[in-house]
Amino acid sequence: LQHPPRHRRYPLNSSHDLARLKLLVTNSDGQWQEQPAYREPPLALAGAADHWNHREDTDYFSQPGALFRLMSAAQRQTLFDNTARSIGGAPRDIQLRHIGHCMRADPAYGVGVATALGIAESDLPR
Repeated sequence: LQHPPRHRRYPLNSSHDLARLKLLVTNSDGQWQEQPAYREPPLALAGAADHWNHREDTDYFSQPGALFRLMSAAQRQTLFDNTARSIGGAPRDIQLRHIGHCMRADPAYGVGVATALGIAESDLPR
């Protein structure tokens, strides 16, 4: 048996440095567009099943807000610290956008993440 050659950009082992890869891709500039031509076809079941367009439901924040309000103070602090570690290296505009989303779920959530990131409350989006 002959093994396929290894491509230098795609090694078969996992020793390459994943930290160099850009893992966060945003659509702030509108460069990623929907491509309906590549959707999966509807499934014929007992009636037709099709792709769910998640944009039809615009309530993205009440459920995370309700979960946040169920958390203890210690759980909230863990959430703030974990979030700060996760997005601490992201550009400031991305951090502020995420904080804005957190604030839409619960204002205390956004303030807590901002504090963990060292961002003053006066700099937060309103």
